[in-house]
Amino acid sequence: MAKDGTRRGGARTGAGRKAKALEDHIADGKTWGVKVLKPPEQTLQGVSMPPVKAYLKAVQHGGEELSAEDIYTETWNWLLAKGCAEHVNPQLIEQYAMSAARWIQCEEAVSKFGMLAKHPTTGAAIASPFVSMSQNFMKQVNQCWFQIYQIVKENCSVGYGGASPQDDVMERLLRKRE
Repeated sequence: MAKDGTRRGGARTGAGRKAKALEDHIADGKTWGVKVLKPPEQTLQGVSMPPVKAYLKAVQHGGEELSAEDIYTETWNWLLAKGCAEHVNPQLIEQYAMSAARWIQCEEAVSKFGMLAKHPTTGAAIASPFVSMSQNFMKQVNQCWFQIYQIVKENCSVGYGGASPQDDVMERLLRKRE
């Protein structure tokens, strides 16, 4: 603590090494005396998907359907395929799906109305509010996705790479324009 009472200097929170994935520890032969179990050869049944909440499939003001239900289902199926569905809180998946759907809505509005808007009192050109909303929703999407992906990375004993629902968000936006 500095003389003026502020907390300056010292170790920064989160500045340490990042945790390695479980798969990497197993590949390095580090089991810490714990017996690593190999999955059985038969196909295991996963956790059943929780019902999709009504607000994720609500019809929007303009009559358009919200794509959050599809994003939620895709993400759940991806987690199920990776064997990590039971480790991720369904509310986190709901937040991710809703934020991604709202981001898509904002991007559609920017495409429809343009990057500029008219100031309500002066009539001068201003930046469209949909642009900043889109940026905020994209931040939320990325934060939620990084949390989900970190859980998968830490708990998946097989490869966790490859196609993921996050890779499909932009394609979903492009498909909605047709």
